[in-house]
Amino acid sequence: MATVDYFERKLDDKRRLTMPVEVRGEFKSGVVVTRGFGKYLHLYSQQVWEKKVEPELSGSILDEKVADLNVKFRSGKATSVLDVKQGRITLDLHHLKYAGIKKDIVAVRAGSYWRISAQ
Repeated sequence: MATVDYFERKLDDKRRLTMPVEVRGEFKSGVVVTRGFGKYLHLYSQQVWEKKVEPELSGSILDEKVADLNVKFRSGKATSVLDVKQGRITLDLHHLKYAGIKKDIVAVRAGSYWRISAQ
């Protein structure tokens, strides 16, 4: 099966994003949405968040770079579960405003996570 690394979607009226069938398995453990480094969102599986992101955020309490990363990724962090039947997640309004997303989105795989931005 081919790997999906890019998709475009329209959010429904309830801010729900339908994930492609090919990537839904990645999010069985849950979904984490955070602000990105730029005006876009990061979408992680709960498993990737716990194994790859959390260790990076657990550095020295006196390390300003670690503190800045914690503030960046924990401000507005939202966790949810994938609606298995429809393959949807609901994006929080504050995330959509941050990324300037109205209805149309573009999602691009960036290694172990996805970047979501306005189309």
